[in-house]
Amino acid sequence: MAPACAPSTLNPSAALAGGAVTVSPAPDTLDASFLTQISFLGVPAADVADVAVVGSRSGPHPGRLLAYSQGDGASFLPSKPFTQGEVVTVHAVLRQGAGTTPFAWRFTVAELDAASRSLETPPPPPPPPSPSEFQHFVSRPDLRPPAVAVTTNTGSQAPGDMFLAPYAGPGQYGPMILDGAGKLLWFKAIPSGARAADLRVQEYEGRPVLTWWQDPLVAAGRRNAGIVIADSSYKDISIVRAGNGYQPDLHAFEITPRGTALFTLYAAIRCNLSAHGGPVNGAVADTLVQELDLKTGLVRFEWHSLDHVALADSYMPVGHGGTPPSPWDYFHINAVSEPGGNLLVDSRNTWAAYDVDPRGGQVAWTLGGKHSSFAMGPGASPAWQHDAREQPDGTISFFDNGGTPKVHSQSRVIVLALDLSHMTATLVSSFDHSTPLLAPSQGDFQSLPGGNWFVGWGQEPYFSEFAPEGRLLFDAHLPAAYQSYTVLEFPWSGNPTQPPQLAVRARSHGGLVAYASWNGATSVAQWRLLGGASPHALAPLAAVPRSGFETAIAVPTTSRYLAVQALDAQGQVLSTSATIRF
Repeated sequence: MAPACAPSTLNPSAALAGGAVTVSPAPDTLDASFLTQISFLGVPAADVADVAVVGSRSGPHPGRLLAYSQGDGASFLPSKPFTQGEVVTVHAVLRQGAGTTPFAWRFTVAELDAASRSLETPPPPPPPPSPSEFQHFVSRPDLRPPAVAVTTNTGSQAPGDMFLAPYAGPGQYGPMILDGAGKLLWFKAIPSGARAADLRVQEYEGRPVLTWWQDPLVAAGRRNAGIVIADSSYKDISIVRAGNGYQPDLHAFEITPRGTALFTLYAAIRCNLSAHGGPVNGAVADTLVQELDLKTGLVRFEWHSLDHVALADSYMPVGHGGTPPSPWDYFHINAVSEPGGNLLVDSRNTWAAYDVDPRGGQVAWTLGGKHSSFAMGPGASPAWQHDAREQPDGTISFFDNGGTPKVHSQSRVIVLALDLSHMTATLVSSFDHSTPLLAPSQGDFQSLPGGNWFVGWGQEPYFSEFAPEGRLLFDAHLPAAYQSYTVLEFPWSGNPTQPPQLAVRARSHGGLVAYASWNGATSVAQWRLLGGASPHALAPLAAVPRSGFETAIAVPTTSRYLAVQALDAQGQVLSTSATIRF
């Protein structure tokens, strides 16, 4: 028989020693990792002393206490793993001036569900490729990103570029940037068999960077899921892995101003589900949030849904899983953010978002679901939703999938005003697609500077921008077979270190055409063609405006050697291609 996986008393506090220290794993949790660190957050590392860790089966665990780079805590790293199923007792002392405060707690190590498949449903095998479904470039024949069909473009969009990571179609997969008109700026083809997701611009060490999830991500001898952080030249500057033996999940990776990252994570553990109509020897998806110190890789904080939200709160029937090969995804965490000090955690399968106090990990309020803290006004209740976000004005937005199973007639995006005095939630804005879309999974909703809204329609491969009052400003889509978990809009300046690429082809009716491109460069306004009888004596032959990812330039005279220069809006040379002989 499998063990219990949720404590008898839910929503405990992880703040000990008079509330001064937040510990992970949480007191009395039943789902700690056998590879867990033991985290002490909230006081300087030097104030934590006399740490003693004993497993009920594995015995004493010596280890090292390593400080967080933020100066507000430390992790104890045991010298050996714990034993699955055992109870671990931790004793420590908090030094406060001349006094000391001893504190202790215990937790149970989960038993892993070794038979489970991946908790993320892989896409179906791609259909046979059709040349019309992906883009082709003479100067970059190695790149085959999906085609983009723009159906509405008013020219009134907010400034910025569009960020997505397509997969599931017949072409290449990888992170992809489009300009404001939907034309390709950058594409990184990832290895066959890998997927990327959640491409976005964030700030890291004081500069804008790209981040995306990739699985598998091969680096430093590892081949599992990870997060890439790349600079404005598209060079990888960090590969981030989750701690405590977990792998990062595709749903969320948020860099905080203090140099940490918030992840969503999934793990399958054994669980007796007989009280919920499932098997005695069942399995459940343990879904959690982890905060990682990016400089040290130490785990500062960990929050598990099983400790705080009842299994009975799920709308996903236990019959849809619950066995070791297919664990019950009762919660399905898909977003975490830190809008005002607290964490906002979104759960697709309980139809609710949770305000979590990171000092003790306790849920302060629940928005939506079976036990909402708020009276939900007409049209305010989400179902199977994604991407819960607190907006600058305090409203909460959702990408409200509404299926599947079908709850709403179509997917929509909603904005709710919360009245914390009267505990009511009121629908203040709602957006849907002019062609009804019902996205079974994925999706996002983003507020833009100036009041516009940007929507990625998830499993339906559409993305749209709306004016504040709901008028459609931009709409585009990928071919039907593709998906992109999110599509987002950000300002971006890309400056690749590789030079532009040039290819030359003969025209069927005579003469030559040069094709110029520079993958990722955002400042190119025009191209200048150079030619001459010698590679050391090139002169300008023509100049044309940039016309998308690849620009065709008619070669006006016969030249043995050709090159192109990328020019900015002021006519300054940004970079020059290699010279080719033709």
